[in-house]
Amino acid sequence: MKSRWFQRIRANRTLLLMLAPAFLFFFVFSYIPMAGIVLAFKQFRYDLGIFNSPWVGLNNFKFFFMTGDAFKVTRNTMLYNLFFIVINNGLQIIVAILLAEIASKRFRKTAQTVMFLPYFLSWVVVGAVAYNLFNYEHGTINTLLKSLNMPVLDIYTTPEYWKYIIVIFSAWKSVGYGAVFYLAAIMSIDKETYEAADMDGANVFQRIWHITVPSLRPTITVLVLLAIGNIFRGDFGLFYQLVGNNGMLFQATDVIDTYVFRSLTVNGEIGMSAAMGFYQSVLCFITIMVANYLVKKTDKDNALF
Repeated sequence: MKSRWFQRIRANRTLLLMLAPAFLFFFVFSYIPMAGIVLAFKQFRYDLGIFNSPWVGLNNFKFFFMTGDAFKVTRNTMLYNLFFIVINNGLQIIVAILLAEIASKRFRKTAQTVMFLPYFLSWVVVGAVAYNLFNYEHGTINTLLKSLNMPVLDIYTTPEYWKYIIVIFSAWKSVGYGAVFYLAAIMSIDKETYEAADMDGANVFQRIWHITVPSLRPTITVLVLLAIGNIFRGDFGLFYQLVGNNGMLFQATDVIDTYVFRSLTVNGEIGMSAAMGFYQSVLCFITIMVANYLVKKTDKDNALF
């Protein structure tokens, strides 16, 4: 039995070597740090270290929920991610279908490249762009409103605006990248299916609705399930670089990740920060398990596991 195991390793040594970098990456950066979960149940002291710090049980969790911010940041994180999943995936599917229907390959590649560019921009750069757009005194929007003799907008002190601004910036930055996955799925559809539909007299909208969209179902399911697995994880770069430490906007923009960051850097609450991170991970785990179970009950072939 042991010799057969070594024989299999020897036979697949090339594939195992190719897998090794990915295995080492996740082992070093994802599995070894899991030992730090104990900080969620301890009052961290620098002189004693992680494992010798005093045990406080669930006190860190109690403190987090007693602050009154737990529900707010959890709600904000979940709702923003729900909007990201629906709007971003919807736009990506629409863009991919439109690109696939373009006859000119040169125009298609040009359009795809232009839409792909925002994905490579750092959120720091996007934050600077947003500031130049929304600045009260010299921002582009208020400068335009002044030139039209219209009242200016104090965007950086009005939380309601940011519910839409954050969703728009997220969609703008991700639509080109996400469309690549759906476009690849569309390109893999058998062309004879479209030819048969043409012979039956189907127009372009009928082809899209009855052939393209159903063929995208497995890709949509997988990508949505992966997104649901992170529904309680906010995009820290997006929220922090656009909003920063502007306390007037926290009610509408604060998510678990930015709250943890402030707890750690401003208040030095290492134990509570670890507790919130653990709480976030548990919520994500439960969500992906439930979502995968529901998909498996309705369409077993498209489930993740």
